[in-house]
Amino acid sequence: MIAPHPLTNHKILQMAYVVRDLKAAARYWTDTFGIGPFFVLDRPQVGTPLYRGRPQAVEFSAALAQAGDIHVELIEQHCQSPSCYRDLVPEGRDGFHHVAVIVEDYEAEVARYRGLGFEVASSGTFGPLKFCYVDTSPALGCMVEVLEDLPFIHNYFARVRAAGEAWDGTDPLRDASALAG
Repeated sequence: MIAPHPLTNHKILQMAYVVRDLKAAARYWTDTFGIGPFFVLDRPQVGTPLYRGRPQAVEFSAALAQAGDIHVELIEQHCQSPSCYRDLVPEGRDGFHHVAVIVEDYEAEVARYRGLGFEVASSGTFGPLKFCYVDTSPALGCMVEVLEDLPFIHNYFARVRAAGEAWDGTDPLRDASALAG
């Protein structure tokens, strides 16, 4: 039987937006909200990429910054491939896309979403981490990114947070390779 409620009390840790121009959007967030720096992942490699259950790579870039207790992620798709990003935000538009949660039991949580009638729109790996976007848009108006609970992601996000907390307003766009380690 599928548990109707989350296996843990999930904390939404990220809000993500699909944007037309990643660098311009990051500057807008910095100028408007004073958050930064944004760490840019230029065309990251996703392992075993699937879209709606079929192999499908998507060329994209992302930028991450900390805004209080929430990560802000900006995503720019560079190709014409079908994707979970285009499912909600048409090409040439900007819009809210997903919230993200880290879950203790990745497989059980994905099964729970499926049991509730939601489809996995996209999935893959980032380094050692499994992730997927669950298409909860019919119920929530956005997708939910489910992240496997590994030290890798906690350390990665902790580095973004530390940089945001120490940020003095200089160098607002940085290469995400600075987060490695």
